[in-house]
Amino acid sequence: MIRNQGSRQRKEQYKVMRVEESAPLLEWLLANSGQSKSKTKATLQNRGVKVNKRLVTQFDFMLSPGDEVTISLSKKNDQFQSRYLKLVYEDKFLLVIEKNCGILSMAAGHSSLNVKKVLDDYFHKSHQRCTAHVVHRLDRDTSGLMIYAKDIQTAQLLEHDWHNIVYDRRYVSVLSGQVENNEGTIANWLKDNKSYVTYSSSVDNGGKYAISHFHLLNRSEKYSLVDFKLETGRKNQIRVHAADMGHPVCGDIKYGNGDNPIHRLALHAYVLCFYHPITHRPMEFETAIPASFRSLFGRE
Repeated sequence: MIRNQGSRQRKEQYKVMRVEESAPLLEWLLANSGQSKSKTKATLQNRGVKVNKRLVTQFDFMLSPGDEVTISLSKKNDQFQSRYLKLVYEDKFLLVIEKNCGILSMAAGHSSLNVKKVLDDYFHKSHQRCTAHVVHRLDRDTSGLMIYAKDIQTAQLLEHDWHNIVYDRRYVSVLSGQVENNEGTIANWLKDNKSYVTYSSSVDNGGKYAISHFHLLNRSEKYSLVDFKLETGRKNQIRVHAADMGHPVCGDIKYGNGDNPIHRLALHAYVLCFYHPITHRPMEFETAIPASFRSLFGRE
């Protein structure tokens, strides 16, 4: 079925289909959309697919029999455009975004650009009566996946039960030097001093206990590409734990050693898996390791 939907600027043509058998979204689209593989991926990436009238960009989103899939046949979906972040997933309760390095998660007492403002502007332009609520943060210079709630009730559900809702949260980082062990765990207490610098202690120093699991992905003569899985989410946890390993995060001017081969903090939140706070459905997102990180290790 093909329909036209009117808008102030143009008419958008789209196709509506009903799912008969369970399948991952991209796999189902490739079999049923009638588009080429590249066109199908582009439509999905550019926010041209809705499932049961909710925008979905997650390629492995599981479809169930009876689901209604709407596919935009327009050249592109241009309702959301930002040079600072990508909209990865959206429904009526929350969004998952991938932010670039160099932008704050929310305003910090001044007029600096921040993700919350970008999203609130998008809500206004798309006539959505909601506000972006921050439920967790990434440092300005850390890139990667984040969740924003669209209402205070969803935000509170996420905040109050974060450790049970989020079941996998991983970062990829380039560390200075060759990490000796292929995997391991770092656990200690983290506390801020009077200068707001986080320091660690092997004994309880009145701070918060922090646990990071690491796994080596690649190694060169000068650098190590490392996956960090967080068991806790403390302030500057990975950066401090990497420094504790003797291999600080490249580009870290606070806890590093001046090693900055790609001219940014080499830390990216690339896996985020959680149970939807309203539907309780598992939601799994993964972004590519930044090309600048991979460039330090030649061909993989």
